[in-house]
Amino acid sequence: MSKTDELRAMREAKYARAAAAMSGQTQAQPKPAKTEPKKTEPKKKATPEPKAATNDGLCGHRSMNGRSCTREAGHAAKSHRYS
Repeated sequence: MSKTDELRAMREAKYARAAAAMSGQTQAQPKPAKTEPKKTEPKKKATPEPKAATNDGLCGHRSMNGRSCTREAGHAAKSHRYS
């Protein structure tokens, strides 16, 4: 059997399965009964550790690549200066 014959056979089998599934779906099928989930105790969320306070008076905002803002703390500028 050649490669194309094998592919054709697999395609025909796929269509046959799809047709069988479609004919089975037209009949009303009972839905499974819903079960209530187990009641468990709520998990406690881990509290993040407080970051080290910066006493140097800088903003300290971190960029995505890990650099820190060098502007003064509480600056009014919308942008940060990273170094």
